[in-house]
Amino acid sequence: MNLSGCFRSKIPFLLVLFGLLLILFFILNIMIGSVMIPWKDLCKVLMHQGNDPVYNSIIWDIRLPRALAAIFGGAALAVSGLLLQVFFRNPIVDPYVLGVSSGATLIVAILMLAGYTFGIMMISPFLLSGAALAGALGVVMLIVAISARVKQLVTLLVIGLMIGYLCSACSNILIAFAEKENLHNFVLWTLGSFSGFSWDEVGILTAAGTVLLGASYLLCKPLNALLLGEDYAQSMGVNIKKLRIFIVLISSALTALITAFAGPVAFIGLAGPHLARLTLGTSENKILIPATILLGAMITTFCDFLARMAFSPIELPISAVTSFIGAPIVIALLMKRRTSL
Repeated sequence: MNLSGCFRSKIPFLLVLFGLLLILFFILNIMIGSVMIPWKDLCKVLMHQGNDPVYNSIIWDIRLPRALAAIFGGAALAVSGLLLQVFFRNPIVDPYVLGVSSGATLIVAILMLAGYTFGIMMISPFLLSGAALAGALGVVMLIVAISARVKQLVTLLVIGLMIGYLCSACSNILIAFAEKENLHNFVLWTLGSFSGFSWDEVGILTAAGTVLLGASYLLCKPLNALLLGEDYAQSMGVNIKKLRIFIVLISSALTALITAFAGPVAFIGLAGPHLARLTLGTSENKILIPATILLGAMITTFCDFLARMAFSPIELPISAVTSFIGAPIVIALLMKRRTSL
């Protein structure tokens, strides 16, 4: 059996393994916390047969929405990173490279740091999420408009970075004039977290995320053609201009959706696609997209669990945990692959 055949024979096994690990981490996230919930009681509560009001409240109001949000959030960010890495043909591109996160952060900064000036006394979670989504989508629309006019991918990448820098500069100016209490709340938001998710937010995240992830899978064939260059893709009948718009729109919308509800979550969009390619040994997007969904969800769920439990009752920023866990794994896999060549 040749090497490529060996890799392909392992792909179904690895996909099943990723799925099983995701289920395991999902269950651990619900069972383990400041209040430990036994397996039997967990099953009773999920089947609406539990009589303990404390367990019912913890599972249905706190842990289950958070665990589901981590799954969809990780999957969305990982697929967003994969789309952009294929689009730019650059392995170090992540979902935030086009300035989507910076746009969301700017509007949140205006709301949290200067809201009092505009007469906003109370900021509800939905108002905060709506503001972040508005800022992110504003940058998305700008990038989509630019992508329809720009021919060179490097130019689009640089423009995205510049938009990010401009938004960050405006946010930093607001920080310089902010009061300490408002600044503290803003910094906590920028660290990213899946805590405090309501079922309404999970519903929005699930519905929109499922549609966008499904749309990304429909791009498998043109993405495979794009791997061999734009000229080859065009010779195969791919409309490059439309494909650019679709990729930028879907990837940016996925990033905007997660940033709006959870804040910026680092590294998942960069590490997920890398881990999928390195472990599966393929660039076939029909395989990579499902694998990236599973890996992104699995890594995020595991890191969210560590963020809660590592120094409980203090919760760590999830972006710090994802970087500490993901970076060494990617480095080790890259080194192993290099030494095996």
